[in-house]
Amino acid sequence: MRNTFHLEVITPERTVFSDEVEMVVVPAVQGNLGVLPNHTPLMTMLQPGVVRIRKEGEEIRMAVTGGFFDARPDKVTVLADAAELAEEIDVERARAAYQRALARLRSGDPAVDVARAQAALDRAAARLRAAGQEVPGVGSVQKEANHK
Repeated sequence: MRNTFHLEVITPERTVFSDEVEMVVVPAVQGNLGVLPNHTPLMTMLQPGVVRIRKEGEEIRMAVTGGFFDARPDKVTVLADAAELAEEIDVERARAAYQRALARLRSGDPAVDVARAQAALDRAAARLRAAGQEVPGVGSVQKEANHK
């Protein structure tokens, strides 16, 4: 029985990752989903979040903004709208995007597209988390905005 499988993370612009790995955890719409070698075939949608990859005992992190996940016993494919390895993330830019989205959600301005601002907040939070940064409570912001 193999103890690795091939993982590919692909965006419309490039192949972000392609290698043999021991495990991957992805942000599926139902919650985090971990996959080991010889996994039962599975396909699901992804939400913005952090992909954690275990390769040769080390963890590799990347942010994804959504997409699809396809697991086969010997190969896993992540088709992501966008993806960045942790070391590629500009933390200050991600932090600024997070603060802008948070301000829009908390503004109470009826002209703010709440769903769009929440999506921007979720993407920025995923980038910050992938880069190992702390992110203050994200989940309650949309509820606050909807009650204003």
